[in-house]
Amino acid sequence: MGPKVSVIIPVKKINDYLRQETVPAILKQIYSNFEIIVLPDKPTKEKLPKTKIIPTWPKTGPADKRDLGAQKATGEILAFLDDDSYPDKNWLKKAVKIFREGKAITAVCGPTLTPPHDNLRQKASGYVWSTWLGSGGAGTYRCAAQPRREVEDFPSVNFLVRRKDFSTVGGFDSHFWPGEDTKLCLDLVYQLKKKIIYDPGVLVYHHRREVFGPHLKQIARYAIHRGHFARILPQTSLQVGYLVPTLFVLGLIIGLPLLFIYPLFKLIYLAAILVYLVLLLATSTQVYLREKNLKLAFLVTFTIVVTHLTYGVLFVRGFFSRKIRQ
Repeated sequence: MGPKVSVIIPVKKINDYLRQETVPAILKQIYSNFEIIVLPDKPTKEKLPKTKIIPTWPKTGPADKRDLGAQKATGEILAFLDDDSYPDKNWLKKAVKIFREGKAITAVCGPTLTPPHDNLRQKASGYVWSTWLGSGGAGTYRCAAQPRREVEDFPSVNFLVRRKDFSTVGGFDSHFWPGEDTKLCLDLVYQLKKKIIYDPGVLVYHHRREVFGPHLKQIARYAIHRGHFARILPQTSLQVGYLVPTLFVLGLIIGLPLLFIYPLFKLIYLAAILVYLVLLLATSTQVYLREKNLKLAFLVTFTIVVTHLTYGVLFVRGFFSRKIRQ
């Protein structure tokens, strides 16, 4: 039998996702040496099969909950999921096999795909995250299955780490949310000098936030924190992919008055807009060919534009903020 895995899931309260998808999917794992730890805010009389339920009040932040779950865990490997996600049956088997390749591997992660039964607005959000144009080319592999690689940053919705290494770097930093996972990955890679391996076989399904309100609210949080991290933690956050939406917004704003000053710039400006429109059309076509749904294709196109504008503006706000609200 291989190493024990502790699956840790922070929640506000026990919900239908946990009851109907997350816990049942974990119990169907081919790899059998695991425990499940669910951490709601307050005590509950409800029970979940083969699951430890540990209330965390007054600590209610996701990072605090995950740290408490790690303290209560008995496994050698900590596996983090969100309460609105569920793993493929080979999830743990594949991850443990990768850990066995050597102690230099501190963590393992994999794609978080949009569930096929998500509604139209959730799927539109999923395509923003999983397409090259939608994600700015920065993290498409996180939400779409791509070839195995070594990574320096990955969200905690599908993240497995050696418990010893997790404790050595002090676990999650509760000062950041979202972003506690970025800080943990940076510590594992740059302090311990170890590797995080992404593999498409370590597969989890993750429900998306509906467009537009919930989706943009999530995008706003990520933009502010990524912008802040680009200044204080540039090793993993000051990258071209994260800067592209901001450069796009700045180009639109600054370029507009220059059209009337420099005739030559007009050609450059219009050419850039044309390239963006062509990329939008290509992405929309890609979605239509896959889904055969014209409404979804149009919705994805519009959502990408609004997402880029929202992210581009708020990334700048985060970059220049001395302190960000949690």
